Amino acid sequence: MSHDAEERFWEIAEELQAKDDRVGEGTIMGFQCLRVSGEFLAMVEHKSDRLVVKLPADRVAALVADGLGAPFAPAGKVFREWVAVDYGDGDLWRALLEEGITFVGG
Repeated sequence: MSHDAEERFWEIAEELQAKDDRVGEGTIMGFQCLRVSGEFLAMVEHKSDRLVVKLPADRVAALVADGLGAPFAPAGKVFREWVAVDYGDGDLWRALLEEGITFVGG
Protein backbone atom coordinates (compact mmCIF):
# COMPACT_ATOMS: atom_id res chain seq x y z
CA MET A 1 0.00 0.00 0.00
CA SER A 2 1.23 3.46 -0.81
CA HIS A 3 2.00 5.66 2.13
CA ASP A 4 0.28 8.55 0.32
CA ALA A 5 -3.06 6.72 -0.03
CA GLU A 6 -3.07 5.54 3.56
CA GLU A 7 -2.03 8.98 4.81
CA ARG A 8 -4.76 10.69 2.76
CA PHE A 9 -7.37 8.22 4.03
CA TRP A 10 -6.49 8.89 7.67
CA GLU A 11 -6.39 12.66 7.12
CA ILE A 12 -9.96 12.52 5.79
CA ALA A 13 -10.91 10.10 8.58
CA GLU A 14 -9.63 12.53 11.20
CA GLU A 15 -11.77 15.32 9.71
CA LEU A 16 -14.84 13.08 9.68
CA GLN A 17 -14.25 11.90 13.25
CA ALA A 18 -14.04 15.52 14.40
CA LYS A 19 -17.45 16.21 12.82
CA ASP A 20 -19.26 13.02 13.88
CA ASP A 21 -18.54 11.20 17.13
CA ARG A 22 -20.13 8.00 15.74
CA VAL A 23 -17.11 7.61 13.42
CA GLY A 24 -14.22 5.68 14.93
CA GLU A 25 -11.36 3.38 14.12
CA GLY A 26 -11.45 -0.39 14.18
CA THR A 27 -10.22 -3.40 12.27
CA ILE A 28 -11.57 -5.51 9.43
CA MET A 29 -9.80 -8.59 8.05
CA GLY A 30 -6.84 -7.65 10.25
CA PHE A 31 -6.48 -4.14 8.80
CA GLN A 32 -7.33 -0.74 10.22
CA CYS A 33 -10.69 0.61 9.12
CA LEU A 34 -13.29 3.21 9.90
CA ARG A 35 -16.55 2.28 11.58
CA VAL A 36 -19.80 4.12 12.21
CA SER A 37 -21.43 3.23 15.52
CA GLY A 38 -19.43 -0.01 15.44
CA GLU A 39 -20.43 -0.98 11.87
CA PHE A 40 -17.84 -1.27 9.11
CA LEU A 41 -17.56 1.81 6.89
CA ALA A 42 -14.29 1.93 4.96
CA MET A 43 -10.62 1.04 4.62
CA VAL A 44 -7.75 1.35 2.20
CA GLU A 45 -7.38 -1.97 0.38
CA HIS A 46 -4.08 -3.49 1.48
CA LYS A 47 -3.12 -4.76 -2.00
CA SER A 48 -3.77 -1.47 -3.78
CA ASP A 49 -4.27 2.22 -3.16
CA ARG A 50 -8.05 1.96 -3.42
CA LEU A 51 -10.59 3.22 -0.95
CA VAL A 52 -13.10 0.49 -0.10
CA VAL A 53 -16.33 1.98 1.23
CA LYS A 54 -19.79 0.63 2.06
CA LEU A 55 -22.62 2.28 0.12
CA PRO A 56 -26.10 1.29 -1.08
CA ALA A 57 -25.94 -1.38 -3.80
CA ASP A 58 -27.51 0.91 -6.41
CA ARG A 59 -24.91 3.62 -5.70
CA VAL A 60 -22.12 1.04 -6.01
CA ALA A 61 -23.55 -0.10 -9.36
CA ALA A 62 -23.72 3.51 -10.59
CA LEU A 63 -20.10 4.22 -9.58
CA VAL A 64 -18.96 1.06 -11.36
CA ALA A 65 -21.02 1.88 -14.47
CA ASP A 66 -19.58 5.41 -14.54
CA GLY A 67 -16.04 4.04 -14.32
CA LEU A 68 -15.40 5.75 -10.97
CA GLY A 69 -15.19 2.54 -8.99
CA ALA A 70 -14.75 -1.20 -9.23
CA PRO A 71 -16.57 -4.02 -7.50
CA PHE A 72 -14.93 -5.10 -4.26
CA ALA A 73 -14.41 -8.83 -4.58
CA PRO A 74 -11.90 -10.29 -2.13
CA ALA A 75 -11.24 -13.95 -2.92
CA GLY A 76 -13.56 -13.65 -5.92
CA LYS A 77 -16.77 -12.97 -3.97
CA VAL A 78 -18.38 -9.66 -4.94
CA PHE A 79 -19.71 -7.60 -2.05
CA ARG A 80 -22.56 -5.67 -3.65
CA GLU A 81 -22.62 -2.90 -1.03
CA TRP A 82 -18.87 -2.23 -1.24
CA VAL A 83 -17.00 -0.30 -3.92
CA ALA A 84 -13.27 0.17 -4.50
CA VAL A 85 -12.17 3.61 -5.74
CA ASP A 86 -8.67 4.41 -7.03
CA TYR A 87 -6.46 6.83 -5.16
CA GLY A 88 -6.05 10.27 -6.63
CA ASP A 89 -9.14 12.33 -6.00
CA GLY A 90 -9.31 13.23 -2.31
CA ASP A 91 -12.57 15.13 -2.82
CA LEU A 92 -14.23 12.02 -4.26
CA TRP A 93 -12.93 9.90 -1.37
CA ARG A 94 -14.28 12.43 1.14
CA ALA A 95 -17.68 12.60 -0.58
CA LEU A 96 -17.99 8.81 -0.70
CA LEU A 97 -16.99 8.47 2.93
CA GLU A 98 -19.64 11.04 3.89
CA GLU A 99 -22.22 9.09 1.85
CA GLY A 100 -21.09 5.93 3.58
CA ILE A 101 -21.52 7.50 7.02
CA THR A 102 -25.10 8.40 6.13
CA PHE A 103 -25.77 4.90 4.77
CA VAL A 104 -24.10 2.88 7.51
CA GLY A 105 -25.12 5.17 10.35
CA GLY A 106 -28.62 5.61 8.89
